[in-house]
Amino acid sequence: MTAMPEWSAGETDVLARAVVRAPSVHNTQPWTLELPEGRALLLERSDPALPFHDPLGRDRSLSCGAATANLELGMRVLGRDTTLELLPERDRPELVARLSAGGGRVPSDTDLHRYSAIARRRSYRQPFTSQPVSDYDMKDLVAAAAEDGVQVKVLRTPDELAALAGLLEYAATVLRQDRGYQRELALWTLRDERSHRHGVGIPGGSLPRVSLPWAGLVRPTTPVPDSVTLAQRLRGETVLLFLTAGDARPDHLRVGIAMQHTWLAAVDMGLAAAVQTQPLHLAEARAGFIDRLGLAGYPQLIMRVGHPHGVRIPRSPRRATAELLDGTGDGY
Repeated sequence: MTAMPEWSAGETDVLARAVVRAPSVHNTQPWTLELPEGRALLLERSDPALPFHDPLGRDRSLSCGAATANLELGMRVLGRDTTLELLPERDRPELVARLSAGGGRVPSDTDLHRYSAIARRRSYRQPFTSQPVSDYDMKDLVAAAAEDGVQVKVLRTPDELAALAGLLEYAATVLRQDRGYQRELALWTLRDERSHRHGVGIPGGSLPRVSLPWAGLVRPTTPVPDSVTLAQRLRGETVLLFLTAGDARPDHLRVGIAMQHTWLAAVDMGLAAAVQTQPLHLAEARAGFIDRLGLAGYPQLIMRVGHPHGVRIPRSPRRATAELLDGTGDGY
């Protein structure tokens, strides 16, 4: 591959902005970016730890996978061929992804549309309209998730939705009473959003005061419907389940990449989406879900997709691009 010159200031800005706008667990943005000549390196930060929500770092890897997808899209819209290597150096485990830039290429329509959707993507935690997602759009969403080792299953049948409802009810009951989890969630929820325009954390204004399955993040006062009621509500939802054959760090990174491409495809279609992983962090609940559905793999995340109501969803704060590039920041 022909060596590429240093990234220009404009190209650096494009790549950095693509990365900082990626979704991440509790909006922790657990990454830094290095841009040596002709390459882009995404490194995982371990300092914004979530020991109660994400004790094994699985969601942190999913988040880094989403940032990798955005970074590669940024390189492609700049007219570069890309070669992606995940976890390329065994003695440097924090190096999540190395992307090498090749010669000139014309960005595809898909690249341009998904890159454009990066700035418009939000976590939509409200109920959707009654208009269903068409089979045509569903086919495209599943196709967008194409990534080695990742399978996407659409949960549709009464048995599948009943199993999901049972998972959500059990997890909500457990997490609602988990004091450590609740303290951690409160710490990462922003109450004074105007003073946190740049940084990390979940905007309090984006959280609806309704019950599952829409809210996702369970608080001590969250009313939890029984599984029968939840199953009835889920019948009006479109739910995608992302699975992998393995359950190691490369699997989690690839799910993050697949998730982000699906999410951006949904936004480009005029749809909205949000993901949940919390229920799948409870080992007993996850195992029961696998057994009940007879899944041939490990469920990694749940994605809701649908037509949004005309409500304004605030954009989560973001770290400054300079902080992303020099690796500073305390994670809060």
